[in-house]
Amino acid sequence: MAEPIIKLKDLEITYNLGKVNEFKATRGVTMDIYPGEFVAFFGPSGCGKSTIFYSILGILAPSAGQLFVKGENPYSFSPEEMVRFQTSVIGIIYQAFFLIPSLSVIDNVALPQIFQGVPVKKRRAWAKELLKRFDMEEHAEKYPENLSGGQSQRVSVSRSMVNNPNILLADEPTGNLDSVSTKQVMDALETINMVDKKTVIIITHNAAQLSYAHRVFYMKDGKLERIVPNPEKKQIAKIDKQKILVTEMDKLSKLFPYSSPTELKVKSVVNYLTQDLDFDQLSKLENLTQLMIERKISKDEFSKLLSRDLKQGGVGISGGVAETMANKVLKILEQSEDTRRFRRRFERNNFFAREDFLIEKLTGYVEKEYSGEFTLSQKIILKKLVYKRISGLFNKEEFEEKLQKTQENGGLSLDQNMARKLTLHFEKIIAQGSESKGHGH
Repeated sequence: MAEPIIKLKDLEITYNLGKVNEFKATRGVTMDIYPGEFVAFFGPSGCGKSTIFYSILGILAPSAGQLFVKGENPYSFSPEEMVRFQTSVIGIIYQAFFLIPSLSVIDNVALPQIFQGVPVKKRRAWAKELLKRFDMEEHAEKYPENLSGGQSQRVSVSRSMVNNPNILLADEPTGNLDSVSTKQVMDALETINMVDKKTVIIITHNAAQLSYAHRVFYMKDGKLERIVPNPEKKQIAKIDKQKILVTEMDKLSKLFPYSSPTELKVKSVVNYLTQDLDFDQLSKLENLTQLMIERKISKDEFSKLLSRDLKQGGVGISGGVAETMANKVLKILEQSEDTRRFRRRFERNNFFAREDFLIEKLTGYVEKEYSGEFTLSQKIILKKLVYKRISGLFNKEEFEEKLQKTQENGGLSLDQNMARKLTLHFEKIIAQGSESKGHGH
C-alpha cells in the first residue's frame, strides 16, 4: 500500500498563543490521506476544517504535533522551496474565485505558469486545453465580469490544474453557486480525481456533496470526531472491515444528515412498504410507522390506522394491504432485536456461545423468506454468508451476488429475483437493528 501523501499526527493549532484571547482551533488531530483519494472535511462553522486546510497549504504552522506532505514538513522549507510547494505540489480553489478582473479568462488560467518561467505561447496553449476540458474554451478571451458564477468557478478549477499539482484543495468550491453549477463543479473535481488520479480535498457544508468522497472527516470543536468511508466507492485507504457495517442506514444518513436514527429507520421501513401513495399518504404513513418503531402503538392499531380514511387521520389503504404492511413491520422489528444483540457482542468482542445462537436465528429469518426449502449444505453456506454480512465482511451487493453463485463457488445457486428478495429483507433487519448515535454533523 502507498504511503500517505498527507500525514497529520496530534496536530494542534492555537491562535494568539500566550495571549489573553488564545484560542485552540484544532486539538490533537491525527489522520492520513492517501494518493488518489477524494476526501471531504465536514462539520459546523468553527470546527477546525479551514484551519487544517490552510495548515496543509503551508500558511498556518502547527503549534504542536506534526504535519507531512509527500513525506516532508513544509514548514522546514526555505522561502523558495515554499513557493515551489504552493505552486507545483498543491492547487487551490476558493469559494470566491479570486479571478483577476483585468486579465482575460485564458490569462487568468495561465497566470501561475509565469512563475514557472513557461513561455507565453506554451502556457496559453496549455491553458486553452484546460478550458476546453471544462467546457470553457469559447469564453477564453472574455473577462471575468462577463461570466456566471459557475463559469467563474470552472475557470478557477482550470487554473488550479495548470501546474499539474499532486493535491487539489477546494475551500467551499460551490458555496456561491446554484444547484446546476454546483453539480458541474463537483463533477469536474470527481473527474480530476478519477481520471487524473489527483488527491482532492474539499471543505463543505453541503451534505449532498459527501457522496463524491472516498472518506468523510467529520470535525467538531477542533477534533476529528470520526472518519466514515463511502460504501459506494472503492477504498484507497486501508479500512478495517471488522469495524464497519455498511447498511441502508449509512446511505440514508448521507441523504438526511441531520435526521435522528429513529427518523432514518422510519424512512427505511416506509421505503420497504411504499405503494402508489400520494404525498399526504406517504407523510401520514411515515408518522404512523414512527409510532410503530417507537413501540407507541401495537401492530393491530397500526393496521387499523393504515386502513382508516385520510380525513380521519389514517392513510386510506385497503384492509388487506394494511394488514400485510403491519405484519411486515412487526416481523422486521422483532427480528432486528437479534441483529442488535449480535452487534453489541461483536463490537465488544464478547461473543462466547451466544454468537452462534444469534447467527442461527438470523439465518432462520432469511430462510423463511425463501419460497422453497434449502438443503443441509445450502443452510451451512447461508449461515456463513449471514455471519459475514452482519459482521461487515461483505457489503449488500456482495451478499446478493454470493446468493446467486453456485455452491461450488460458495453460493446458493439462487436466481436474481430470489437473491434480491432475501437480501432486501436481511438489509431491513440490519438497518432496524442499528444503534447509530445521531447523524447530525
